[in-house]
Amino acid sequence: MNQQPSISVLLPCFNEEVAIAGVIRSFRLSLPEARIFVCDNNSTDNTANIAKAAGAEVIFEPLQGKGNSVRRLFADIEADIYILADGDGTYDASHAPQLIDELVSNNLDMVAASRVSRGEIDTYRAGHQFGNKLISRIIARLFGNQFKDVLTGYRVFSRRFIKSFPALSSGFEIETEIVIHALELRIPTSEVDTDYQARPKGSTSKLSTYKDGMRILLTIIQLFKEVRPLLFFTAIFSVLSLTSIALAWPILMTYFETGFVPRFPTAILSTGLMILAFISLTCGIILDSVTRARCELRRLFYNNSLPRS
Repeated sequence: MNQQPSISVLLPCFNEEVAIAGVIRSFRLSLPEARIFVCDNNSTDNTANIAKAAGAEVIFEPLQGKGNSVRRLFADIEADIYILADGDGTYDASHAPQLIDELVSNNLDMVAASRVSRGEIDTYRAGHQFGNKLISRIIARLFGNQFKDVLTGYRVFSRRFIKSFPALSSGFEIETEIVIHALELRIPTSEVDTDYQARPKGSTSKLSTYKDGMRILLTIIQLFKEVRPLLFFTAIFSVLSLTSIALAWPILMTYFETGFVPRFPTAILSTGLMILAFISLTCGIILDSVTRARCELRRLFYNNSLPRS
């Protein structure tokens, strides 16, 4: 007789006293067999006490930021299936069984809940939708796959995904890191459309559109450098070498015509840029070998992170 897989619901929270009890009740109704964990991230309101009263197990994370809370939950909680959601009431817990069935039936390691707004005013703001689409296209271009909703906070994971994921981000860029981790290791994933709801009255978003959007873009650049160093440094090589050639061309033409080398400072600058270009290319070649070896180690660790017996 096969033992039923254990399920844990993970809810990182910061000042969500208005919504958290309803979120816990919703997941309890949809998944009565699951354990529900709330990570209180230095809340200044009554989030922790309300979560305990609603039946959740509460973990405290003093380092501020959603990424820090997610890392703590991933490290501390043991389960076969993990559900990650926000504690703000915007994600529909009734979709959780469907997401789990998608994960188990197709032997996947991550199922992302792609957000579909019900149409309420400000449920899914136009600026956030545009930013999400832009970031999704950038990631598709750089890392070779297309997710409709890269920044969704509602996902279901297998144990081996969780235990092979380093979780280095500290803030809202954690979702971007999750997606790129899956793409780097070619982990089997899928997306399921789910309802995206308005926050309860009195609850406010912690997401800063421009500040967090910029952090996400910088995270993409950093991860591109780490995951695709040869392409990253080849791009730098191309820019530097083309600039060097553009500066050197008039000097060479003058030399061939007159036998003299004019504009020594420009000639020195052009030479320096070409040297930097080849240094950049060399760095890319070396780091590509390092990245390949690191990816092999991650893949081996992922393969060995099997479900608990």
